[in-house]
Amino acid sequence: MEYNERFGAIECILFVSGDPVPIIELQRAIGVTDIEMEHIIRSMDELYKKEKRGVQLFITPETMQLVSNKEYAKYVEELVQPVQAKSFSQAMLETLSVIAYRQPVTRADIEAVRGVRCEYAVSQLMKMGMIRELGRKNVVGRPMLLGTTDAFLRHFGIRSLNELPSLGSSENAEIAGAEEAVPADTDIETAEAEAGLPA
Repeated sequence: MEYNERFGAIECILFVSGDPVPIIELQRAIGVTDIEMEHIIRSMDELYKKEKRGVQLFITPETMQLVSNKEYAKYVEELVQPVQAKSFSQAMLETLSVIAYRQPVTRADIEAVRGVRCEYAVSQLMKMGMIRELGRKNVVGRPMLLGTTDAFLRHFGIRSLNELPSLGSSENAEIAGAEEAVPADTDIETAEAEAGLPA
């Protein structure tokens, strides 16, 4: 398969799917190596941005998707009224923020930071697919360790956790002052790898 044909094949698959497509499945479909796939993705992403197309590639560590270019949002709104996505409550946003910055983290760790119970917020975020179980903490009771998902990245328009905005000094103090989510004796190396946290 020629280079341009690979571009076209990936673009066609993404267009037909509409939803995020696992990169590993795209790689299998066009029959390329890991290194070749990385090069193709990088080249396609640069091309789309350079040409300022109406659709852009949205790439996370796990998936690729064709999305509308936000630069042209005002023109789209002139013609259609987009359906408003379900909003997050303040409690859900605060809970999600703690999980995003401190993952893998338990519900008790979240409550230590927020100072209030978070059972409902956690359950709603689970239902929305924003968070997932990463494993179990190696302490009495084996509480669930939580982390964000690929859907979280897509929803907030970031490609990896490295793109999360820096916390302000007061926010840093609040989070740093809470009990550590992951003590040194906790066996969660696999959970950290799954969460995609930077080393």
